[in-house]
Amino acid sequence: MSDSEEVLPEEALAPQEPAPDQGRIALLKEALRGSSLDYTQGPVGRALLMLAIPMVLETALESVFALTNIFWVSRLGAGAITSVGLTESIVTLVYTIAIGLSIGVTAMVARRIGAGDPEGAARSAVQAIALGVGLSAAIGLCGILFAPQFLALLGAEPEVVAEGSGYARVLLGGNATIMLLFLLNAVFRGAGDAAIAMRLLWLANGINIVLDPFLIFGLGPFPEMGLTGAAVATTIGRGTAVVVQLATLLRPGSRVRIRRRHMGLDTALLSRLVNLSATGTFQVFVGMASWIALIRILAGYGTEVVAGYTIAIRVIIFALMPSWGLSNAAATMVGQGLGAGKPERAIRSVRLAGWWSALALGAVGLVFVAFAPWIVRLFTDDPATTRWAVMGLRIVALGFPFYGWGMVLEQSFNGAGDTRTPTWINIACFWALELPAAWFLSRAGMGPMGVFVAIAVAYSAVPVIAGQAFKRGRWMSARA
Repeated sequence: MSDSEEVLPEEALAPQEPAPDQGRIALLKEALRGSSLDYTQGPVGRALLMLAIPMVLETALESVFALTNIFWVSRLGAGAITSVGLTESIVTLVYTIAIGLSIGVTAMVARRIGAGDPEGAARSAVQAIALGVGLSAAIGLCGILFAPQFLALLGAEPEVVAEGSGYARVLLGGNATIMLLFLLNAVFRGAGDAAIAMRLLWLANGINIVLDPFLIFGLGPFPEMGLTGAAVATTIGRGTAVVVQLATLLRPGSRVRIRRRHMGLDTALLSRLVNLSATGTFQVFVGMASWIALIRILAGYGTEVVAGYTIAIRVIIFALMPSWGLSNAAATMVGQGLGAGKPERAIRSVRLAGWWSALALGAVGLVFVAFAPWIVRLFTDDPATTRWAVMGLRIVALGFPFYGWGMVLEQSFNGAGDTRTPTWINIACFWALELPAAWFLSRAGMGPMGVFVAIAVAYSAVPVIAGQAFKRGRWMSARA
C-alpha cells in the first residue's frame, strides 16, 4: 500500500480541545478586525475561530442582497417579483461558475501561503482574475444581447419580459462584479484574510441597501428607474467592493500582494486552476441540480406543496451558513497545513471543525423540530403551505448533525486540492441516492413526505462516505 493510501491512525482523528479561553470579547474583536496570526502554528482551535467567525458572517451577508432587492421590488407588483425570480434563475449559472472557481482559487492560494510562497500566491491570484474576467465578459455579452429571449424562454409573459429586460440586462451584463467578488474573496480566504472578505461584503451590502429605494423610486435627485434600478444598485455595490478588493491586493502589507512582475498569463498555473475549478464547478452543479429535480418531483402534488418546500429550503439554507463558515475555515487550514508540510495539523483542524459544525447544526435542528410552526408563520399564513413547510423543516432537520460533519469533510478535500472526491460523493449521495429515493418513497405511499425523508437520508450519508475517504488519506497527496 502506497503512502498516499495509508489509513490514518485513530488517535490522529480524536477530538481536540478548543483553544485556551482568552476572553470571548477579545477573541471576537480580533477576528472581526483581522488577525495577523500564522495559521500553520499555534493552537488549532484559536486559528479556526479566527477564520470561522468572519467567514460565517460573510456567508450570511451574501443572502442580504436577495432579501434587500425582494423587499423593495415587492412594492412594484407581482410582475417585478416574477422578473427577479426568473433572472435569478439565470444568474444561478454565474454563481455556480463563481463558486466552482473559488474552490480552486482558495486551494491554490492556501497551499502557497502555507508553504511560505507569497509570490506563487500572487501569481495564482492574477490567473484567477484573468479567468474570471474572460468568463464574465462572455456571459455579460450574451446577457446584454439576449436578456429578453432568456426571460421568454423561461416562460415569462410579454409584460414581464418588457418590465424585466432592463433588470436582466444590467445584472447579467455586470456579472463580472459577482464573479470577481467571489474569486477575490477566495484569494483572501485562502491567504487567511477572512476579515477583509467579510468587511467587503458589508460594504457591498451597505451600498446596495442605501441605493435600492433611491434608484427604484427616484427619491431626491436620483432618476426613477423602477425594477432596473434594483439591478443598478446591486451592481454598483458589488462593483465598489471589487475595486476595494483590487486596491487591497495592490497595497503593501497585504498577505497576497500583486506586483507588476506577477502580471501576465502563466499557462501552467492557469491550466491547474481550470482543472481544479472545472471539477469544483461540476461539484456545485450536482447539488444545485438535485434541488431543481426535487422541485420537479414535488410539482405533481400541487402549488401548496411546492410553496412549502420553497420556504423550508430557504430557511434550511440560511441555517446551514454557520457550517459553511466553519467548512471554509477548515479548507483554509487544510490547504495551509499541507503547504507547510504539517498534515497532522490539517487533520486536527478538520476533526475540530467537524465537531463544532455537527453540534451547531444539531442545535439548530432541535430548534426547527420544536418551533417549526412559528418559524414558518413568518413567511406565510396559508394553512396548506404551512403544513408542508413545517413537515419539511422537521424531517430535514433530523439529518443536520450528520450534514454538519459532511460539509466540513467535503470542503476539506477541496482545500487540499482534491476536488474530485467531493464531486463523486455528491453524485453518490444526491443523484444516486437522494433523487431515486425521493421518487420511490413519494410514490410508495409517503407522498411529499418521502421527498423530505430522502433529503435527510442523503444528508446523513454524506459524512459516512466522506469519512471513509478522509481516513484513507489520499487527499494529502493532492496537488494544488
